[in-house]
This record gives sequence, structure tokens and C-alpha cells, in this order.
Amino acid sequence: MNFSELFKLSGLLGRFSPDGKCLASCMQYRLVVRNASTLQILQLYTCLDQIQYIEWSSDSLFILCAMYKRGIVQVWSLEQPDWHCKIDEGSAGLVASCWSPDGRHILNTTEFHLRITVWSLCTKSVSYIKYPKACQQGITFTRDGRYMAVAERRDCKDFVSIFVCSDWQLLRHFDTETQDLFGIEWAPNGCVLAVWDTCLEYKILLYSIDGRLLSTYRAYEWSLGIKSIAWSPSSQFLAIGSYDEKVRILNHVTWKKITEFEHPASIANTKTVVYKEVEKSPCVETERLSFLPTRALASSHFSTQSKYDIAQVPVSLHCIKPVADRANPKMGIGMLAFSPDNCFLATRNDNIPNALWIWDIQKLKLFVVLEQLCAIQSFQWDPRQPRLALCTGNSKVYLWSPVGCVSVQVPMEGDFQIISLSWRVSGDSMALLSKDNFCVCYLESKEV
Repeated sequence: MNFSELFKLSGLLGRFSPDGKCLASCMQYRLVVRNASTLQILQLYTCLDQIQYIEWSSDSLFILCAMYKRGIVQVWSLEQPDWHCKIDEGSAGLVASCWSPDGRHILNTTEFHLRITVWSLCTKSVSYIKYPKACQQGITFTRDGRYMAVAERRDCKDFVSIFVCSDWQLLRHFDTETQDLFGIEWAPNGCVLAVWDTCLEYKILLYSIDGRLLSTYRAYEWSLGIKSIAWSPSSQFLAIGSYDEKVRILNHVTWKKITEFEHPASIANTKTVVYKEVEKSPCVETERLSFLPTRALASSHFSTQSKYDIAQVPVSLHCIKPVADRANPKMGIGMLAFSPDNCFLATRNDNIPNALWIWDIQKLKLFVVLEQLCAIQSFQWDPRQPRLALCTGNSKVYLWSPVGCVSVQVPMEGDFQIISLSWRVSGDSMALLSKDNFCVCYLESKEV
């Protein structure tokens, strides 16, 4: 495993292009585009203000930079560096911006969610979508790029509109049986739309593309409900994480629950492998040195190493008690993701923040638990194989595969705390992001 040098970064804005050839990063108002393999700078763009969001077009030819404070979006072309586009929403303001699947239209959401403006880069035409709802995930596209669903709120009721992306014509418009719609997401095959309610009511609704209600699922009432959802890549399973610390799996035939995964604070099953991160003492003892090392030298050469040991069950996991009288309590399943081959599901229970749970979807049982020394900040599956990378806010990156798991110290001077990571589409490298810096980690095919 090899690491690049550190590069400056702001706002955790580092993104690989969809084709994996380029890596874009931001430093204040500058956008830097590098070759993803050599990290040589290909283009350097200067924006009008500090960049708050970036997104690649689906064909990797354009990149948009949103400056929400100024209500401006700037678009840059990689093929024609002299060409650029500026979209100014003016007094309407700007709270969100994204590409359409064709990579030639930009959707801007104005302040107070008054409307979504669809800007065409080809014809310079403008379309408007009224009454978009202010919610966690209010726009979702089918994977083939043909349809877009938008959550709407009008006359104190929730609606969903489905548009054809080729001409932005309205295909279907229907009201949803939700109290306060919180999010919408298409299944990967584009046949079913999941719509879920606010956490105050456990309800998830499944609609066909023509607006028919296929099924409604409610696990319980009178308690905090859904916190996160994830479709399996095959669209056969829908995983629902909730505040009661359980994940429920629905099947795509009857949309009924086939199993539920609990996340207790103690692991008692002897068939479950528990990998526990333990500290190793550094190879050089600082007490014997005749000089006091600088902070940069100490953090790189004398930082505490760690490794994984297989713990003997039963194992008690570190649990935190959520504050009951505050909004958004740290409890329940806040993160979950399927592996690209549909074989595994990774979850994190927010009140056991140091543990990552990996479930075997074929056998519908717990497979592995990773217990970290620090709280898990981010995890992501390799796009090509069942290999999981995670970070915990320190200078290490952790990798798990069915073969085993490994803890790797990033050999950097200074304080490099990894709080986010993202894989390149080829799976041979990933970007490790901290608050102020990033580096690229290159993996060899034979590694874990």
C-alpha cells in the first residue's frame, strides 16, 4: 500500500470523476483537477467565491462549483478550459445544486425551497419545478437516467412528481400517505420508489413508476422511527435502519420483512468473529531519547500503531447513553450500506459508535464485528469487490474483506485526522480526507 503526499483541502471537497481518470479538490475559491493516477495538475480554476460544493457530470467532462452564500454556480469544462458557465440565481438565493443524469442540465434549488430551476447548458433554456419540499433527500434519479422523482409540499400535503429527464415533462403526480415526508429513493433497477416519513412516525411506502402504491410497511408506533435506508444493488432487498437499534430487511416480492438485525451491546454468539483494535507500542521508545522530538516528527514516527486481535466471545462493546431530551439523539442505525456483490451489509449503531457490524445477506446472520478504539466517522465499500474501508478520525485507514482485516498507519508528518474517504471507481485507490488536507492511498491487487 502506497500513499501520496498531503495536499491542501477545504470543506472535505475531494471527488474522483465518474470515469476514475481525474480527481478534483478545492482550496477556498480554487478548484484543482489532477490526474488520478499521477496526481499531476491538469487544470486550475479560480471561482468567484469560496466553493461550498462540487459535483462531476456523469460523463466526467464538466464540473460544477456551487457558492451558496453568493447564490452562484460556476461550471468548468475539462475538454475546453477556456469555456465556462456562470449561473446566478440572484435574489432567489441557492441552497442546493446538482447535475441531471445527462450531464447537460443543472438543477438549482432556491432559498426557502420556493422552486427548482433546471438550466440547460446546450440550449440555455430554463424550466421551473414549483413547491419542492425541504427534506433530507427530495430529488432522486433512476440509475438509467430516464426519470426523476421530486418530493413536493403544497396545501399542507406531501406529493411526489415524476418527470421524464429527456424533456422535463411531468409523467405522474400523486399524493403520498405521509405526515411529513423525509426522503425518497429509487431502487437501482428504477422500478420502485421508496418514500419514508419523518422519524416521528415509522412508515415507508413503496410506489411503482406510474404512482401506484405497492406496499406500506410499519414496524411499530408511538416511538422514533426510520433513521436510514439502503437498497441492495440488485434491488431485491431494502434495508431500513431505525432508532430502536435494529435493521429490518424487506424483500422485493411481497415487500414484507424477511428478517431483522439487532445491535446489542454484548456479542455472545460463538460463530461471530469479533476483530478488536488494540494498540501496539511504538518501535522507538521516546523516554530513552536524549532530545524531545518535534510534534511533526513525534506524530509521524512515534504515533501509536494498532492491529486487530480476534476477541473471545462474549464481548461487551463500548456503549454511550443518548441524551433523551435533545433532538436527533445519538442512537439507532445512522449508517448502512450493501456491498457491490449483494453479499454483505455494513451497519453502524450510533450509540455503539466504535463498532462496525457486517452481516451475511445470503445467510441473513451476523458475520463479523469490528470494534475500533475510536468512533467510526465514515465507511465505504470498494466498488468492484466485497472490501470495506473505514476511518475513525485518526491517521489510520482500516480495511476489511472476508479474508481478514488490517490497520494501516498513514506515514505523514503533522496531524492528519481522516474523517472521510472515497474509492476510485476502479477500486485500486481511494482519497483520504481530513479537515485541511487529503492524500491518495494506492492499493495493490493482492492486498486485503
